[in-house]
Amino acid sequence: MTETEIKEIVRKHRTYFTTGATLSIERRIQALTRLKNCISKHEANIHHALEKDLGKSAFESYMCETGLVLSEISYMLKHIHSFAKEKNVWTPLAQFHSRSYKKPSPYGIVLIMSPWNYPFLLTMDPLVDAIAAGNTAVLKPSAYSPCTSEIIRTIVQECFEPSYVSVVTGGRVENTCLLNEHFDYIFFTGSQAVGKEVMRKAAEHLTPVTLELGGKSPCIVHKSANIRLAAKRIVFGKYLNCGQTCVAPDYIYCDRTVKERLVKEIRRQIQKQFGKTPLHNFDYGKIINEKHFDRICGLITPDKVVCGGRVNRAALQIEPTVMDNVTFADAVMQEEIFGPLMPILTYDTPDEVIRNVNALPHPLALYIFTGDKAFARKVISHCGFGGGCINDTIIHLATSEMGFGGFGESGMGSYHGKDGFNTFSHYKSIVDKKNWLDLPMRYQPYKNLYGKLVRFFLK
Repeated sequence: MTETEIKEIVRKHRTYFTTGATLSIERRIQALTRLKNCISKHEANIHHALEKDLGKSAFESYMCETGLVLSEISYMLKHIHSFAKEKNVWTPLAQFHSRSYKKPSPYGIVLIMSPWNYPFLLTMDPLVDAIAAGNTAVLKPSAYSPCTSEIIRTIVQECFEPSYVSVVTGGRVENTCLLNEHFDYIFFTGSQAVGKEVMRKAAEHLTPVTLELGGKSPCIVHKSANIRLAAKRIVFGKYLNCGQTCVAPDYIYCDRTVKERLVKEIRRQIQKQFGKTPLHNFDYGKIINEKHFDRICGLITPDKVVCGGRVNRAALQIEPTVMDNVTFADAVMQEEIFGPLMPILTYDTPDEVIRNVNALPHPLALYIFTGDKAFARKVISHCGFGGGCINDTIIHLATSEMGFGGFGESGMGSYHGKDGFNTFSHYKSIVDKKNWLDLPMRYQPYKNLYGKLVRFFLK
C-alpha cells in the first residue's frame, strides 16, 4: 500500500469520526454485535489461517485466540452502558451549587499494530475495546502471519464501513508510513526494539501510546511447591504455541534442593503432554519463520540439554527442550527466548531470588510455585513485573476482570475489560455550575477578604 493510500485512509477516518457517528452507545453495541456474529461465522476459517501461519490446532486456536476475543466482546456488551456513564464526583463547598463529573470520551482515530504470535487475538481484542470506547480504528497486523491477516481483513470488510475500521497489510514500509501519520492513540504489541521506534514516532505528534512488549518472565519454584503439579502447569505455559507467547515462563529459577525432582517431573510431563516424539505430534505447532528458527537454535547449548533438543528445519519445529545447569551469563539468558527452550537456574535463598530477578529488566510476567504464602507475598511485593500467577502460568491474562499490561521495559498501559475501555477513553473533568447562586468573594475588588476566604475553605 502506498503512502498516498495510507494518508487517504487516515483522512477518511478523521472525517468519519468528526461526524459523531461513533458516539452513540447503541451504535457501538451494534458494531460489537456484528463483529461477534461475523467471528462466529468465520470460526473455521480463522482456525485454518492460524494453522497455516503457526501450526496451531483448532482447539488451541479457540482456547487462546477466538474464544478469548468472543469472551471480550460479550463482556463489553454486558458492561458498556455502565462504562460509558458519566461519573459524578464530590464538589467542593466553594463551588456550591454545582455538579462535578467525569465524562468518558473517545480519543478519535486509533492505530492498532499487532504481532504474529497471537495474530487474531492481539489484533481483535484491542479493537473490541477501541470500538466500545467510541473510536475508529486502523489495524496493522503482522506481515509474518499473512493468512490470519487476510481473514481479519475479510471480517472487518464484512462488519464495518472502511472509514470506521480498516486494515492495512504489508511490512516495514507500511509501518513507517502509518507511524508518520497523526493518530489520536497508538496501541502497539510487539518487541521492545520496535516499541521504542513507535514511541519516537508518536512523540512527534504528542500521541499517547500503549506498549505491550515482553521480557524474560521468571518462573520461581520454591522448595515448598507441589512439584508434580508445578511441572505440569509450567510445561503447559512454556510450550504453548511453541513458546512463542509474550507471557510464557522464560526461565525457571528453582530452589537448589528440589531441582532434580523438578527436572524429572518436567521431562515426564513433556512426554505425557506431547508424546515420545513431539515433532510428530499433529497438535504441536511450529516456529513462525526461518529467521526466528535459526535465532532460537543458536541459543541451545547442546551439553546442557537434558530433554529434547531435536529440530526439523523443513517443518520449522524445535522439540520442547530443557537446559540444566544454566547461569545468568549464558547466551540463553541474554535475551527473551520466545521459543520452546526452558533453561533452569538454581538459587539458595529468597533474597537471592529477589536480587537477581530485579537485576534484569522488568518482565511482563512473573510466576511463583510455592506452598509458603509469606514467600509469595515477599516476592510479589519486592519484584517489579506486569502481572502473573501463584501456582500457575499464563491464565492471568484470560479474564476481562483484570487489566493486562507491562511495566518498565515490558511495556506501559493495560487493556482487557474496564481497563481496555479506559485505555481508549479520555475522561473529561467537567463542573456544571448553576446560575441561581453566585458567591461574590472571588471577584475584585477583594477588600481584605483574605481572612474570610481562609476560614471558608477550612470549614
